[in-house]
Amino acid sequence: MLSFESDYTIGAHEKILNRMQEINMVQQKGYGTDKICESAKEKIRKACGCEEAQVYFLVGGTQTNSIVISTMLERYEGVVAAQTGHVSLHEAGAIEYTGHKVQEIPGHDGKIDVRELSGFLKTFWEDGNHEHMVFPGMVYISHPTEYGTLYSLKELKEISQVCRKYDIPLYMDGARLGYGLMSADTDASLPDIARYCDAFYIGGTKVGALFGEAVVFTKKNMPKFFMTMVKQQGALLAKGWLLGLQFDTLFTNNLYYEISKNAIDMAELLKEGFRKKGYKFFIDSPTNQQFIIMENEVMERLRSKVAFSFWEKYDENHTIVRFATSWATKREDVEKVISFL
Repeated sequence: MLSFESDYTIGAHEKILNRMQEINMVQQKGYGTDKICESAKEKIRKACGCEEAQVYFLVGGTQTNSIVISTMLERYEGVVAAQTGHVSLHEAGAIEYTGHKVQEIPGHDGKIDVRELSGFLKTFWEDGNHEHMVFPGMVYISHPTEYGTLYSLKELKEISQVCRKYDIPLYMDGARLGYGLMSADTDASLPDIARYCDAFYIGGTKVGALFGEAVVFTKKNMPKFFMTMVKQQGALLAKGWLLGLQFDTLFTNNLYYEISKNAIDMAELLKEGFRKKGYKFFIDSPTNQQFIIMENEVMERLRSKVAFSFWEKYDENHTIVRFATSWATKREDVEKVISFL
């Protein structure tokens, strides 16, 4: 059974596993205060071109979004996100569970529009009753988005400028950031993201690590006593070196970028195969997630040989399905899927 269901269905890159084996019996300090974590943080700062960045390692994406957002917001504030944003739809109300509202604005192919964002914030502050409302305290975007789309450098700059105008932070969910950085369609680099975002995270779970995300606070703005609040929410890993080791390995000799490019190359190969077979795409994604419009009968037959994700119903006879490649996807597996079609 071939699987293109998601990009986190395989363990970790062999270089990470080998290094874990090498130092498995070496004593390490706890809670991420070890030398391996410090080395990983320094490599990430250099990759971001942001020497003053504060870096912190957490275990998973939902955990990271929940903790970063809740600790950066005041108790009366919410977070502005696209209706299709991950925090809006697919995190089981994790943000609301912390006592903060997700304030939705329209999403366009997964992205927010800077004019609509500006209008939303302007309307709030011009409302004479705004003191009785949830204050917009942060803007959340994901890159790539849930639809595999990317923000251009111009869009990032403009959204950042709106955030500066209203004195609220811009936070980027980078669960699949490696795949966005290696897309042929991007013009935004990691240093660009560090320049325009107040906080973001570099995804490891979906990009070569067993687990883990690296949160980067770019303006010396990590919340006070952040580690204490991480522990308060049950997210402090005693063996923090396991996280540091993975990112230290991923950011050695450009491994993070190299393996991310494999996912993009395999997605392009898969896309071309579907296109030649006459399939239509729901959206033109330049990253590792591809959304195909498929006849229901064909979808059921293909499911007997290939695992992929249901996305949403298209019409009575068609369904939108998602195929996701990853850092570990093999060319021969893509070719098998195309042959099944």
